[in-house]
Amino acid sequence: MTKRIIITVIGLLVLAGMLGGTKFLQIRKMIAQGAQFVPPPETVTTAEVKADQWESLLTAVGSLEAVQGIMVTAELGGKVARVDFEPGAKVKAGGLLVQQDIAAESAQLRAAEATADLAKINFERMAKLLPEKVVSRSDYDNADAQLKQARAQVDTIRAAIDKKTIRAPFAGRLGIRLVHLGQFLNAGDPIVSLQTLDPIYVNFQLPQQQLAMVQPGIPIRVTSNAQGAGVIEGRITAINPEVDRATRNVRLQATLSNQDERLRPGMFVNVTVVLPGDEKVLAIPATAVLYAPYSNSVFIVEEKQKEGAQGAAGKVVRQQFVELGERRGDFVAVRTGLKAGEQVVSTGVFKLRNGQAVVVDNALAPPFKLSPEPTES
Repeated sequence: MTKRIIITVIGLLVLAGMLGGTKFLQIRKMIAQGAQFVPPPETVTTAEVKADQWESLLTAVGSLEAVQGIMVTAELGGKVARVDFEPGAKVKAGGLLVQQDIAAESAQLRAAEATADLAKINFERMAKLLPEKVVSRSDYDNADAQLKQARAQVDTIRAAIDKKTIRAPFAGRLGIRLVHLGQFLNAGDPIVSLQTLDPIYVNFQLPQQQLAMVQPGIPIRVTSNAQGAGVIEGRITAINPEVDRATRNVRLQATLSNQDERLRPGMFVNVTVVLPGDEKVLAIPATAVLYAPYSNSVFIVEEKQKEGAQGAAGKVVRQQFVELGERRGDFVAVRTGLKAGEQVVSTGVFKLRNGQAVVVDNALAPPFKLSPEPTES
C-alpha cells in the first residue's frame, strides 16, 4: 500500500515536471518572438519645412467711434410743436429736426422789433438835430443807448426762437426718435442720436515696447464679426502723446472708410497693424507640433539606416524639440530646431514615438493655408 502511494506521488511529480518544462519552453519561445517582433509602419502625412516671408504685423482689439457723434438735446424747455425727421434717416447739416412751440416768442419778437424801429427813428432824429444844437449831447446818447437796448432785446428773442428750432449741427445718420408731438421738453432732454458714420474712427492700444514701431500713416486692417463686414483697410491718424500709467499701453487712433455703414460706433473689432518690411520665417503646419509643458517637438521623417545585409530600407521618424514663434493661419513659425527642406509629420503626431517606422501617404493630407476662410461661420 505504501509502495503504491510512493509510486503515485513520484508519477505525479514527473508529470508536473514535464508540464512545467513544456510551459517554460513555450513562454521562452513567446518572449523570443516578442523581442524579435517589429510593429508595422504607421501611415502618416508630411509637410515640408518652408522658408517664407511673412508680413510684420501687430495685433490688437479696438473699439469703433464716430468721427462726430452726439445726442441731440433740447436747450430750452417747451412743447414739441413739430417733428421733422424720420428715425434712422440721413440728415444734412442744418436740417430741421424738432420745432418747439414759439408762439409766445414770436409775439414778443414783433413787439421788440416795433420798439427797435421806434428807437431807430428817435436816434436818427437826434442825430440830425445834434449838429444844430437843438438837442443836448445827453439826449443823443440816451437815444443811442435805447436803440442798442432795443436791438439787443430783438437778438435775445431771436436766439430763444433759434434754440427752440432744433437743427442738425452736422450731417450724419439719425437714430431712434425719443420725443413725440405735443411732449413737453425740459432743458437737456434727449431727442435723437446723430452720428457721422463715414469715415469712422477705431481706437486701440499697443504695449509701450511697440511704440517705436508705429507712426501716423501706417496702414491697418480691421475685421469684425458683423455679417458681411469683411476686411476694411485704414491708416493710423493719431498717437496719444502719453502712456497709460496703469497698463503701460499707448492709445492709437486710425481712420477707416465706411461707405456701406456696416461698422457702427461702439462695436469691437480686431485690428492688425501692417509694419513696413517682411519677416523671414521657417513655417510648418501647426498640426505638426506635439505640444507639451516641458517643450514642444515635431517628428522629422528620415530614411531608415540599414542594419547589416538583411536590413530593410524604409522611413522612420525622429523626434526633434523646437522653439516656436508666431502663429498665422494654419501655420506656425519655428525659430530653432529645424532646417528648410526637412519633412515633418503634419498630422497625428500624438500617436508616434521616436524611431518608429512610417509610411508616407499624402493622398488625404489636409490643405494648409496662410489665410484660411472657414466655410461656416
